[in-house]
Amino acid sequence: MAVARVSEIVSSANDSLEGAIQEGLKRATKTIRGITGFEVTRIQGKVDKGKLKEYRVHMNVTFVLED
Repeated sequence: MAVARVSEIVSSANDSLEGAIQEGLKRATKTIRGITGFEVTRIQGKVDKGKLKEYRVHMNVTFVLED
């Protein structure tokens, strides 16, 4: 039987939503072991002088707790 935990993280990238997701997962794997999935719960962006400058995502990252 496995027990999982969910942590919310927020990440950003200048190039794309996928880039923001990849950046968040890359950073999360440095301190969280056993990541099995994620869910993007919110999408935001930063606009400067009428132009999109940054993509931001709020994600729930799911990982299995170790024994």
